[in-house]
Amino acid sequence: MCLAVPSKIIRINDLMATIDVMGARREISLMILPEEVKTGDYVLVHAGFAIQKVQEDVALDSLNLINEIVREMQEEH
Repeated sequence: MCLAVPSKIIRINDLMATIDVMGARREISLMILPEEVKTGDYVLVHAGFAIQKVQEDVALDSLNLINEIVREMQEEH
């Protein structure tokens, strides 16, 4: 099973982008992304490639849900 976490694009350089994933930064490829993106957009990333652009409100809802799940898991331990 794969989990794609919404990631915010913070810099674009040709077909590569720097993204912020819950505070961690990574370099990813935009090569296979079917739509154009700009700095500030959210994308889903799989295996180092942006695979889909995501609306900001959906991305933020997803990130909040992920944070809630992690918090609950930490409380259980």
